[in-house]
Amino acid sequence: MKAKKKWTLIGLAAAAVLLVPWMAVLAMTLPGRTTVDHWPLAWIGLDVLMAAGCAATALLGLRADPRAGLTASATASTAVLDAWFDITTAGSGTALLQAVSCAAAEATLAGACVYMAVGKGRCGTRVPS
Repeated sequence: MKAKKKWTLIGLAAAAVLLVPWMAVLAMTLPGRTTVDHWPLAWIGLDVLMAAGCAATALLGLRADPRAGLTASATASTAVLDAWFDITTAGSGTALLQAVSCAAAEATLAGACVYMAVGKGRCGTRVPS
C-alpha cells in the first residue's frame, strides 16, 4: 500500500474516533426544538442534489464512463440522508406516514444507485444500441 493512501486511511480512522466524543457533546447540548430559516430551500436542495445525481449517473452510465459509479454512490448517500431527515423531522400521524412513504421511495433509489455503483449493474458497461 502506498504511503499516501495509508496515511489517508489512518486520517479517516482518526476522524471516526474523534467524531464519537463530538457526537456525545452534540447529544448533550443541542436543543430539542429549533426554528430553521430557509426550511424550504434546505429540503428542495436535497431533491435538486438527488435529481442531479440521477441525471449524471444516467448520462455517464449510458456512455459507459466508470465515473458513473462515483455519482451513483453520491446519489445513494444523498437519498439516504434525505430519507433520514424526512423521518426524523416529521410530526406524528399523516406527516409521519408521508415521510415513511417518501423514505421508502428514497431507499429504493439508494438501492438502485448502490447496485449501479458496486453490483452487477456496474455503470462501466456499454448499453447496446
